[in-house]
Amino acid sequence: MNVPVWDDGSWSGLPRLEGDLEAEFCVIGLGGSGLSAIQELLRLGHTVVGLDAGWVAGGAAGRNGGFLLAGLAKFYHQTVLEQGRDLARRLYQATLEQIARMMSETPQAIRQVGSLRIAATAEELDDCQAHLEALQADGFAAEPYEGPEGRGLLIPTDAAFNPLLRCRMLARQALERGARLFEHSPALCISGQEVQTPLGRVRCRQVLVAVDGRLEQLLPELQSRVRTARLQMLATAPVERRFPRPVYRRWGYDYWQQLPDGRIALGGMRDAGGEAEWTTEAEPTQAVQACLEQLLSQQRIEAPITHRWAASVAYTPTGLPIAEEVRPGVWAIGAYSGTGNVVGALLGREAAWVLHGGRMPGAVWLA
Repeated sequence: MNVPVWDDGSWSGLPRLEGDLEAEFCVIGLGGSGLSAIQELLRLGHTVVGLDAGWVAGGAAGRNGGFLLAGLAKFYHQTVLEQGRDLARRLYQATLEQIARMMSETPQAIRQVGSLRIAATAEELDDCQAHLEALQADGFAAEPYEGPEGRGLLIPTDAAFNPLLRCRMLARQALERGARLFEHSPALCISGQEVQTPLGRVRCRQVLVAVDGRLEQLLPELQSRVRTARLQMLATAPVERRFPRPVYRRWGYDYWQQLPDGRIALGGMRDAGGEAEWTTEAEPTQAVQACLEQLLSQQRIEAPITHRWAASVAYTPTGLPIAEEVRPGVWAIGAYSGTGNVVGALLGREAAWVLHGGRMPGAVWLA
């Protein structure tokens, strides 16, 4: 129970931090965004220590649905309306380029098969049309879709991936290049020059907190702008091939993909859980899991359920992520509102350049 389908049991683990270390930078959080930042800092020639309270990708980074979607949490036409066409277009293009970069970094973990946004109601189908028209108006690839999954739109540039495999590959690469990474080493006290853990301490020039769920607990300054929720998933034994692309349905509240071996990874139904799902607890619940089983049945999937799991993710009221200096010398990125796989990796790279003292070429968030 509470083991994601992505976990094949092959990770040998990393040591706890014991004693004092020095490095130019300390990165807290060994998920997709933190590891992306560490990789970029190493490329820029810096020394880095990375810490995680659990294990590599033990949070949402290794427990999500495995979608690589361009853009932000809100659909493209909504982003255009709220943020302006110029910024929306630059952000979308930057995430497209980030997907391509991720494919080049860890090709074994990623399949660029596109994604489907499927409407559950006539109102949502109208919104899919507005989404499609906005993407096409700005020259981005998208087309109307009607098929066994339903009606909506197809975005061919999106991808599906194994999130845990990718993070573990990045961690191994970082270790080979000289990064010092530690698991089960929670940050108890964070300043711009020092991070204390239960058994050790890192002295450094600056700190990057790259955490999604529970970000507001680690940095209480963000409590008025960040709120953590629980996302739940399940997976089945292999079934016949039915879903060549990941499916995003009912405004993103339901989502699933079929893995290369035929297993179905399905999640969502957070709204069915109501206020109880606004929690920092990350254990599956009977109520939401029952709804996920109903969704599975609605898709006519008949197979034993082999995995059930949950993860903590953070949301902001605007849907825009946190990306800022929250204390002198302490930067934070996170709160991706449920879609952090691409944006988080992009922000990790941009944050690394800020720590480096420059601006990443093409940066859209941190200049």
